Amino acid sequence: MSVAIKRLQSTAPDFQARLDALLAFEAAQDDQIDRTVSAILADVKARGDQAVVEYTNRFDRLAVAGMDALELPRAELQAALDGLPAPRRQALEAAAGRIRAFHERQLGHGFRYEEEDGTLLGQMVTPLDRVGLYVPGGKAAYPSSVLMNAIPAKVAGVKELIMVVPTPGGERNPLVLAAACLAGVDRVFAIGGAQAVAALAFGTQTVPQVDKIVGPGNAYVACAKRRVFGIVGIDMVAGPSEILVLADGSTDPDWVAMDLFSQAEHDELAQAVLICPDGAYIDRVQASIEKLLPTMPRRAVIQASLENRGALIQVRDLEEACLIANRVAPEHLELSLAEPDAWVEKIHHAGAIFIGPYTSEALGDYCAGPNHVLPTSGSARFSSPLGVYDFQKRTSLIRVSREGSQTLGRIAATLADGEGLPAHAQSASYRVED
Repeated sequence: MSVAIKRLQSTAPDFQARLDALLAFEAAQDDQIDRTVSAILADVKARGDQAVVEYTNRFDRLAVAGMDALELPRAELQAALDGLPAPRRQALEAAAGRIRAFHERQLGHGFRYEEEDGTLLGQMVTPLDRVGLYVPGGKAAYPSSVLMNAIPAKVAGVKELIMVVPTPGGERNPLVLAAACLAGVDRVFAIGGAQAVAALAFGTQTVPQVDKIVGPGNAYVACAKRRVFGIVGIDMVAGPSEILVLADGSTDPDWVAMDLFSQAEHDELAQAVLICPDGAYIDRVQASIEKLLPTMPRRAVIQASLENRGALIQVRDLEEACLIANRVAPEHLELSLAEPDAWVEKIHHAGAIFIGPYTSEALGDYCAGPNHVLPTSGSARFSSPLGVYDFQKRTSLIRVSREGSQTLGRIAATLADGEGLPAHAQSASYRVED
């Protein structure tokens, strides 16, 4: 099976232009999707439960009379967990334990300090009250997504976690429900799409309004999250999945080819890129791609992804490879090198760095411990992985003493006068004693 994956060379005069074209991705806003989502959001805001039930019946091919049929009892979640085959439950529990242990180290704490005049300053860290978690449903099963979103929220101290998951044709995935039980999700509703996002953002007679919505979804869900941002917080509007493998030629080329496949199989717009200074090794990886692709159940998707947005890039040396990696700012970056540790500090922009040939990206997706919700489309230049800090907020603490108000009042009044805000100036000056 021949794969027409792009070959680039950094020494070529048109390299920068070709690299820019490779990285260009516009998540074009579909006007029809936007209009549909806008109408659904407005309808759910106005009619609440009734609208949610109608859209759920229509889009998920159900025939329920009310929201009571769409809320899953806690006993069903527990039954799903208890009914898992032992190896699958053990894997889920092991992953949950590792994810929890990692995120407990992220827990933020406030601070306070007192100045000589008795003025106290500080910061108080508090969790969000209520968070909504969107989980794709139907035939697709993403228990890992449940764990990666729910566990950091619970570690942060979120008081109530509301999960929404569509169940097309009434199909409820036991692995997703088991993960919800294990992660401590408080309530689960079998609703999805823009109507679920609307229910979480505005609240209905049954679904409580949340403070933030996290979790992946289709184009309608992404559009809805974008539209409700500001009414509630959101985690991010994610683009297609990405992997960049930086190799020196010491790793089995079959391993690298399969690592590229692991992201390419997500969808046709996913991006899988290899950067290496060894042209002969790149040839070997390409041969592995040709050899292994026919064995993959999702070979059509992988091939389309590799041909649409994939690339094999030959560079002068590993220094240049790191410069290009920072330019790409990939979601996932594998340092598939014989001595990778020395190169980690050269990487400034990546969602997650997978260090050494034994650290496949797939381990990070499921069970290594760090979060798999990562910035895409170059946003790793200014964004971070989802974490406990996304479910906490910070409040400044200021207690000015009588003595401190004499100094600070004069400073504030002077600056307020300079800004032409006399009430500010007088408010500060009133505390200043003659």
